[in-house]
Amino acid sequence: MSDTFEGRCLCGAVRFRAAGRPKWVLWCHCESCRRHTGAPASVFVAFDDSSVTVTSGAISKYNSSPGVERGFCARCGSTLTCANQRRPNETHFHLGAFEEPEKLKPTGEAFAGERLPWLRPEAASGSPV
Repeated sequence: MSDTFEGRCLCGAVRFRAAGRPKWVLWCHCESCRRHTGAPASVFVAFDDSSVTVTSGAISKYNSSPGVERGFCARCGSTLTCANQRRPNETHFHLGAFEEPEKLKPTGEAFAGERLPWLRPEAASGSPV
């Protein structure tokens, strides 16, 4: 029996399901991801395209740079995916789009050389809120 991970955008117009274990879960520190999300870093979960089904709505696409396509909800603007020609047949979903993100723990980093100097993902704990 395989694992199933479900997710959606903020407004719920786009919903998706990924079956099986992810290929990887990584922090991404690249400038492009920061600009796309407005966050200091992103966490992506990679699945083979064949294991992903969009169950409601459609993911809108934007070519953010040569060979890179970003996916989002056209209704609410939620960032959802990133696909790169260097990793064909694979889609990277933003961790925050999943219903149970706590089940998908990052195991490494991408573009660590671009990490903001004050960001330490492994030490993130506590909250003033």
